[in-house]
Amino acid sequence: MNIPADLKYTKDHEWIKIDGNSMIIGITDFAAKELGDIVFVEVDTVGDEVASGDVFGSIEAVKTVSDLFMPVTGTIDEFNESLEDSPESINDSAYDAWLVKATIADGADLSELLDADAYKEIIGA
Repeated sequence: MNIPADLKYTKDHEWIKIDGNSMIIGITDFAAKELGDIVFVEVDTVGDEVASGDVFGSIEAVKTVSDLFMPVTGTIDEFNESLEDSPESINDSAYDAWLVKATIADGADLSELLDADAYKEIIGA
């Protein structure tokens, strides 16, 4: 199972790449495998500030739809529009097929984010 050490993770199986006050958010390889064939991604919160733990979109696989939860309070700046035509790219390479780019809110709490080792414990890897 691919779990890059340079990323942060959530218990909801999202990965986060932080660069200053910016972050890129995607779902983990584990989540992509659990969901199965991904057929649709919806994010209608571009431009909105979304609180940590709140839903910022959804991801649909052949048999299920799952909410996407904001890992850190921030403003959604950009949705990866390439997912509109090829959502299955998440299954192919979960760490390259990012979902959104966001700006972290001033004073946002990053303490709930997990490092790679802590995430491995959660998924039993």
